[in-house]
Amino acid sequence: MNVDAPLGDFGDVLFYSALAVYILAMLLHAVEHGLLRRAEPAGEAAPAAVPAAVGAGGSDEPGAVGVVPDDPASDDDLVPADAAGPRPPAGRPPRPTSERFGRMGVSLTVLGAGLHLAMLVVRGVAAHRAPWGNMYEFVAAVTLVGVVAWLVVLFRRPELRRLGVFVLLPVILLMFLGGTVLYTQAAPVVPALRSYWLAIHVTAAVISSGILMFAGVASVLYLLRSAHDSSGRMAWTAKLPGAAVLDRVAYRATAVAFPIWTFAVITGAIWAEAAWGRYWGWDPKETTAFIAWVVYAGYLHARSTAGWRGPKAAAVNVVGFAVMSFNLFFVNIVVTGLHSYAGLG
Repeated sequence: MNVDAPLGDFGDVLFYSALAVYILAMLLHAVEHGLLRRAEPAGEAAPAAVPAAVGAGGSDEPGAVGVVPDDPASDDDLVPADAAGPRPPAGRPPRPTSERFGRMGVSLTVLGAGLHLAMLVVRGVAAHRAPWGNMYEFVAAVTLVGVVAWLVVLFRRPELRRLGVFVLLPVILLMFLGGTVLYTQAAPVVPALRSYWLAIHVTAAVISSGILMFAGVASVLYLLRSAHDSSGRMAWTAKLPGAAVLDRVAYRATAVAFPIWTFAVITGAIWAEAAWGRYWGWDPKETTAFIAWVVYAGYLHARSTAGWRGPKAAAVNVVGFAVMSFNLFFVNIVVTGLHSYAGLG
Protein backbone atom coordinates (compact mmCIF):
# COMPACT_ATOMS: atom_id res chain seq x y z
CA MET A 1 0.00 0.00 0.00
CA ASN A 2 1.43 3.36 -1.06
CA VAL A 3 2.29 5.97 1.55
CA ASP A 4 1.00 9.54 1.21
CA ALA A 5 4.38 11.29 1.57
CA PRO A 6 3.06 14.92 1.57
CA LEU A 7 0.56 14.03 4.28
CA GLY A 8 3.33 12.35 6.26
CA ASP A 9 5.43 15.52 5.97
CA PHE A 10 2.49 17.54 7.25
CA GLY A 11 2.34 15.21 10.24
CA ASP A 12 5.97 16.02 10.95
CA VAL A 13 5.13 19.74 10.88
CA LEU A 14 2.39 19.09 13.46
CA PHE A 15 4.89 17.14 15.60
CA TYR A 16 7.42 19.96 15.69
CA SER A 17 4.65 22.51 16.23
CA ALA A 18 3.45 20.54 19.26
CA LEU A 19 7.03 20.40 20.55
CA ALA A 20 7.40 24.18 20.19
CA VAL A 21 4.11 24.79 22.03
CA TYR A 22 5.17 22.44 24.85
CA ILE A 23 8.45 24.32 25.22
CA LEU A 24 6.62 27.63 25.54
CA ALA A 25 4.16 26.07 28.03
CA MET A 26 7.06 24.76 30.12
CA LEU A 27 8.63 28.21 30.20
CA LEU A 28 5.37 29.72 31.43
CA HIS A 29 5.11 27.07 34.14
CA ALA A 30 8.72 27.81 35.10
CA VAL A 31 7.83 31.47 35.54
CA GLU A 32 4.87 30.47 37.68
CA HIS A 33 7.10 28.23 39.79
CA GLY A 34 9.61 31.04 40.21
CA LEU A 35 6.93 33.47 41.41
CA LEU A 36 5.72 31.10 44.10
CA ARG A 37 7.14 31.44 47.56
CA ARG A 38 7.12 29.14 50.55
CA ALA A 39 4.29 29.89 52.97
CA GLU A 40 5.19 30.75 56.57
CA PRO A 41 4.99 27.95 59.18
CA ALA A 42 1.61 27.29 60.74
CA GLY A 43 0.72 29.97 63.27
CA GLU A 44 2.94 32.59 61.64
CA ALA A 45 1.34 32.92 58.22
CA ALA A 46 -1.44 35.28 57.33
CA PRO A 47 -4.56 33.73 58.87
CA ALA A 48 -6.53 33.70 55.63
CA ALA A 49 -3.89 32.12 53.41
CA VAL A 50 -3.39 28.62 54.85
CA PRO A 51 -7.05 27.63 55.38
CA ALA A 52 -7.89 28.60 51.82
CA ALA A 53 -5.02 26.54 50.49
CA VAL A 54 -5.81 23.50 52.62
CA GLY A 55 -9.43 23.59 51.61
CA ALA A 56 -8.45 23.59 47.96
CA GLY A 57 -6.52 20.37 48.36
CA GLY A 58 -9.43 18.27 49.51
CA SER A 59 -9.03 14.78 50.90
CA ASP A 60 -9.15 11.27 49.55
CA GLU A 61 -12.28 9.24 49.33
CA PRO A 62 -12.70 6.80 52.24
CA GLY A 63 -11.54 3.25 51.86
CA ALA A 64 -8.76 3.86 49.33
CA VAL A 65 -6.08 1.20 49.61
CA GLY A 66 -2.60 2.33 50.56
CA VAL A 67 -3.50 6.06 50.77
CA VAL A 68 -1.29 8.22 52.93
CA PRO A 69 -3.34 10.64 55.07
CA ASP A 70 -3.23 14.24 53.94
CA ASP A 71 -0.65 16.46 55.56
CA PRO A 72 -2.54 19.69 56.29
CA ALA A 73 0.60 21.74 55.78
CA SER A 74 1.90 19.92 52.72
CA ASP A 75 -0.95 19.65 50.20
CA ASP A 76 -1.01 23.34 49.35
CA ASP A 77 1.67 24.97 51.44
CA LEU A 78 2.60 27.59 48.87
CA VAL A 79 1.19 31.00 48.21
CA PRO A 80 2.05 33.15 45.20
CA ALA A 81 4.79 35.64 45.95
CA ASP A 82 2.64 38.38 44.50
CA ALA A 83 -0.45 37.43 46.52
CA ALA A 84 0.75 38.81 49.86
CA GLY A 85 -0.90 41.86 51.32
CA PRO A 86 -4.49 42.92 51.90
CA ARG A 87 -7.22 41.84 49.53
CA PRO A 88 -9.69 44.26 48.00
CA PRO A 89 -12.64 44.59 50.40
CA ALA A 90 -15.31 43.90 47.80
CA GLY A 91 -15.64 42.08 44.51
CA ARG A 92 -13.63 39.18 43.14
CA PRO A 93 -9.93 39.57 43.95
CA PRO A 94 -7.61 39.72 40.94
CA ARG A 95 -5.64 36.58 40.14
CA PRO A 96 -1.97 36.66 41.16
CA THR A 97 0.53 37.03 38.35
CA SER A 98 1.88 33.55 39.04
CA GLU A 99 -1.55 32.01 38.54
CA ARG A 100 -1.99 33.86 35.26
CA PHE A 101 1.28 32.43 33.94
CA GLY A 102 0.26 28.97 35.13
CA ARG A 103 -3.11 29.15 33.43
CA MET A 104 -1.50 30.27 30.19
CA GLY A 105 0.87 27.34 30.49
CA VAL A 106 -2.04 24.93 30.89
CA SER A 107 -3.84 26.44 27.91
CA LEU A 108 -0.77 26.01 25.74
CA THR A 109 -0.36 22.44 26.99
CA VAL A 110 -3.90 21.67 25.85
CA LEU A 111 -3.13 23.28 22.47
CA GLY A 112 0.07 21.24 22.20
CA ALA A 113 -1.82 18.04 23.02
CA GLY A 114 -4.31 18.83 20.26
CA LEU A 115 -1.50 19.30 17.72
CA HIS A 116 0.17 16.17 19.07
CA LEU A 117 -2.99 14.09 18.58
CA ALA A 118 -3.50 15.53 15.10
CA MET A 119 0.06 14.51 14.22
CA LEU A 120 -0.62 10.87 15.13
CA VAL A 121 -3.91 10.84 13.23
CA VAL A 122 -2.29 12.35 10.13
CA ARG A 123 0.65 9.94 10.37
CA GLY A 124 -1.70 6.98 10.61
CA VAL A 125 -3.74 8.12 7.62
CA ALA A 126 -0.59 8.75 5.58
CA ALA A 127 0.86 5.31 6.35
CA HIS A 128 -2.51 3.46 6.30
CA ARG A 129 -1.84 1.78 9.66
CA ALA A 130 -1.71 2.38 13.40
CA PRO A 131 0.74 5.26 13.93
CA TRP A 132 3.17 3.47 16.23
CA GLY A 133 5.08 1.14 13.96
CA ASN A 134 8.56 2.55 14.69
CA MET A 135 10.42 4.32 17.48
CA TYR A 136 9.61 7.83 16.26
CA GLU A 137 5.90 7.14 16.28
CA PHE A 138 6.02 5.13 19.51
CA VAL A 139 7.77 7.95 21.39
CA ALA A 140 5.28 10.45 19.97
CA ALA A 141 2.37 8.31 21.19
CA VAL A 142 3.86 7.66 24.65
CA THR A 143 4.56 11.34 25.28
CA LEU A 144 1.02 12.25 24.22
CA VAL A 145 -0.40 9.78 26.75
CA GLY A 146 1.89 11.26 29.41
CA VAL A 147 0.61 14.77 28.68
CA VAL A 148 -3.03 13.61 28.69
CA ALA A 149 -2.49 11.80 32.01
CA TRP A 150 -1.11 15.04 33.44
CA LEU A 151 -4.08 17.06 32.15
CA VAL A 152 -6.54 14.56 33.65
CA VAL A 153 -4.86 14.89 37.05
CA LEU A 154 -4.81 18.67 36.65
CA PHE A 155 -8.54 18.72 35.90
CA ARG A 156 -9.23 16.95 39.19
CA ARG A 157 -6.57 18.79 41.23
CA PRO A 158 -5.96 22.27 39.75
CA GLU A 159 -3.71 23.18 42.67
CA LEU A 160 -1.10 20.74 41.32
CA ARG A 161 -0.51 23.00 38.33
CA ARG A 162 2.93 23.85 39.73
CA LEU A 163 4.13 20.41 38.59
CA GLY A 164 3.76 21.44 34.95
CA VAL A 165 7.40 22.34 34.36
CA PHE A 166 8.58 18.97 35.69
CA VAL A 167 6.04 16.94 33.72
CA LEU A 168 6.72 18.72 30.44
CA LEU A 169 10.51 18.51 30.74
CA PRO A 170 10.79 14.73 30.04
CA VAL A 171 8.08 15.02 27.39
CA ILE A 172 10.09 17.68 25.57
CA LEU A 173 13.34 15.72 25.88
CA LEU A 174 11.75 12.54 24.54
CA MET A 175 10.08 14.39 21.67
CA PHE A 176 13.37 16.09 20.80
CA LEU A 177 15.09 12.70 20.65
CA GLY A 178 12.17 11.29 18.67
CA GLY A 179 12.27 14.11 16.15
CA THR A 180 16.04 13.95 15.65
CA VAL A 181 17.82 10.69 16.53
CA LEU A 182 14.78 8.43 16.14
CA TYR A 183 13.07 10.17 13.23
CA THR A 184 11.73 7.95 10.45
CA GLN A 185 9.65 8.97 7.45
CA ALA A 186 6.18 7.52 7.10
CA ALA A 187 6.47 4.08 5.53
CA PRO A 188 4.86 0.63 5.66
CA VAL A 189 5.91 -1.54 8.59
CA VAL A 190 7.93 -4.71 8.18
CA PRO A 191 5.89 -7.84 7.34
CA ALA A 192 6.15 -9.23 10.89
CA LEU A 193 4.22 -6.21 12.20
CA ARG A 194 1.41 -6.37 9.65
CA SER A 195 -1.09 -7.81 12.06
CA TYR A 196 -4.14 -6.64 13.97
CA TRP A 197 -2.10 -7.29 17.12
CA LEU A 198 -0.20 -4.09 16.36
CA ALA A 199 -3.34 -2.13 17.23
CA ILE A 200 -3.91 -4.21 20.39
CA HIS A 201 -0.58 -5.08 21.96
CA VAL A 202 1.31 -1.89 21.06
CA THR A 203 -1.64 0.34 21.96
CA ALA A 204 -1.69 -1.15 25.46
CA ALA A 205 2.07 -0.68 25.72
CA VAL A 206 1.75 2.96 24.61
CA ILE A 207 -0.98 3.81 27.11
CA SER A 208 0.68 2.10 30.07
CA SER A 209 4.13 3.50 29.24
CA GLY A 210 2.81 7.07 29.05
CA ILE A 211 1.01 6.84 32.39
CA LEU A 212 4.00 5.14 34.05
CA MET A 213 6.23 7.95 32.77
CA PHE A 214 4.03 10.45 34.59
CA ALA A 215 4.02 8.25 37.71
CA GLY A 216 7.82 8.01 37.60
CA VAL A 217 8.16 11.80 37.49
CA ALA A 218 5.82 12.10 40.48
CA SER A 219 7.89 9.57 42.46
CA VAL A 220 11.15 11.39 41.67
CA LEU A 221 9.61 14.68 42.86
CA TYR A 222 8.29 12.91 45.96
CA LEU A 223 11.80 11.73 46.87
CA LEU A 224 13.16 15.25 46.36
CA ARG A 225 10.41 16.79 48.48
CA SER A 226 10.91 14.17 51.22
CA ALA A 227 14.64 14.91 51.26
CA HIS A 228 13.87 18.60 51.68
CA ASP A 229 11.41 17.94 54.49
CA SER A 230 13.99 15.89 56.38
CA SER A 231 17.08 18.03 55.76
CA GLY A 232 15.84 21.47 54.76
CA ARG A 233 18.22 21.56 51.81
CA MET A 234 17.37 22.17 48.15
CA ALA A 235 15.14 25.15 48.83
CA TRP A 236 13.51 24.97 45.39
CA THR A 237 11.85 21.68 46.35
CA ALA A 238 9.88 23.54 49.01
CA LYS A 239 7.79 24.90 46.14
CA LEU A 240 6.63 21.40 45.23
CA PRO A 241 3.33 20.04 46.53
CA GLY A 242 3.48 18.14 49.79
CA ALA A 243 5.24 14.78 49.86
CA ALA A 244 2.02 12.94 50.73
CA VAL A 245 0.28 14.44 47.69
CA LEU A 246 3.08 13.47 45.29
CA ASP A 247 3.22 9.96 46.74
CA ARG A 248 -0.52 9.56 46.29
CA VAL A 249 -0.46 10.82 42.68
CA ALA A 250 2.34 8.40 41.78
CA TYR A 251 0.57 5.47 43.43
CA ARG A 252 -2.76 6.07 41.75
CA ALA A 253 -1.20 6.57 38.31
CA THR A 254 0.76 3.34 38.67
CA ALA A 255 -2.33 1.49 39.91
CA VAL A 256 -4.16 2.56 36.74
CA ALA A 257 -1.29 1.71 34.38
CA PHE A 258 -0.26 -1.64 35.86
CA PRO A 259 -3.28 -3.66 34.61
CA ILE A 260 -2.82 -2.14 31.16
CA TRP A 261 0.86 -3.09 31.17
CA THR A 262 -0.13 -6.60 32.27
CA PHE A 263 -2.51 -6.79 29.31
CA ALA A 264 0.30 -5.61 27.01
CA VAL A 265 2.61 -8.38 28.24
CA ILE A 266 -0.09 -11.04 27.83
CA THR A 267 -1.12 -9.93 24.34
CA GLY A 268 2.54 -9.75 23.37
CA ALA A 269 2.92 -13.41 24.30
CA ILE A 270 -0.16 -14.32 22.26
CA TRP A 271 1.16 -12.40 19.26
CA ALA A 272 4.55 -14.11 19.65
CA GLU A 273 2.88 -17.52 19.45
CA ALA A 274 1.07 -16.50 16.26
CA ALA A 275 4.20 -14.99 14.68
CA TRP A 276 7.02 -17.22 15.92
CA GLY A 277 5.29 -20.36 17.19
CA ARG A 278 6.03 -19.85 20.89
CA TYR A 279 4.51 -17.75 23.64
CA TRP A 280 7.74 -16.86 25.36
CA GLY A 281 11.35 -17.16 24.27
CA TRP A 282 13.19 -14.82 26.69
CA ASP A 283 13.97 -12.39 23.90
CA PRO A 284 15.66 -9.24 25.34
CA LYS A 285 12.48 -7.22 24.86
CA GLU A 286 10.33 -9.89 26.51
CA THR A 287 12.75 -10.27 29.39
CA THR A 288 12.96 -6.54 30.10
CA ALA A 289 9.18 -6.14 29.86
CA PHE A 290 8.76 -8.94 32.40
CA ILE A 291 11.34 -7.37 34.73
CA ALA A 292 9.43 -4.07 34.55
CA TRP A 293 6.20 -5.92 35.36
CA VAL A 294 7.81 -7.53 38.43
CA VAL A 295 9.21 -4.19 39.63
CA TYR A 296 5.86 -2.43 39.35
CA ALA A 297 4.08 -5.33 41.05
CA GLY A 298 6.63 -4.99 43.84
CA TYR A 299 5.99 -1.25 44.06
CA LEU A 300 2.23 -1.66 44.41
CA HIS A 301 2.76 -4.30 47.08
CA ALA A 302 5.33 -2.19 48.91
CA ARG A 303 3.16 0.91 48.73
CA SER A 304 0.40 -0.87 50.68
CA THR A 305 2.72 -2.63 53.15
CA ALA A 306 3.55 -1.13 56.53
CA GLY A 307 7.23 -0.31 56.80
CA TRP A 308 7.65 0.15 53.06
CA ARG A 309 5.44 3.14 52.41
CA GLY A 310 7.23 6.34 51.66
CA PRO A 311 10.72 6.72 50.17
CA LYS A 312 11.40 2.96 49.97
CA ALA A 313 8.33 2.28 47.83
CA ALA A 314 8.92 5.42 45.76
CA ALA A 315 12.46 4.26 45.04
CA VAL A 316 11.05 1.01 43.67
CA ASN A 317 8.75 3.00 41.39
CA VAL A 318 11.72 5.02 40.13
CA VAL A 319 13.55 1.77 39.40
CA GLY A 320 10.54 0.65 37.36
CA PHE A 321 10.66 3.93 35.44
CA ALA A 322 14.38 3.34 34.77
CA VAL A 323 13.70 -0.20 33.52
CA MET A 324 10.97 1.09 31.18
CA SER A 325 13.38 3.73 29.82
CA PHE A 326 16.07 1.08 29.33
CA ASN A 327 13.53 -1.09 27.52
CA LEU A 328 12.46 1.78 25.30
CA PHE A 329 15.90 2.93 24.19
CA PHE A 330 18.72 0.47 24.84
CA VAL A 331 16.80 -2.75 24.08
CA ASN A 332 15.06 -1.32 21.02
CA ILE A 333 18.11 0.38 19.52
CA VAL A 334 21.27 -1.34 20.73
CA VAL A 335 20.32 -4.95 21.48
CA THR A 336 19.55 -7.24 18.55
CA GLY A 337 16.54 -9.49 18.93
CA LEU A 338 13.24 -10.52 17.43
CA HIS A 339 11.76 -7.17 18.48
CA SER A 340 14.30 -5.06 16.55
CA TYR A 341 11.73 -2.95 14.73
CA ALA A 342 12.90 0.53 15.72
CA GLY A 343 12.79 1.64 12.09
CA LEU A 344 16.22 3.26 12.28
CA GLY A 345 18.43 3.07 9.29
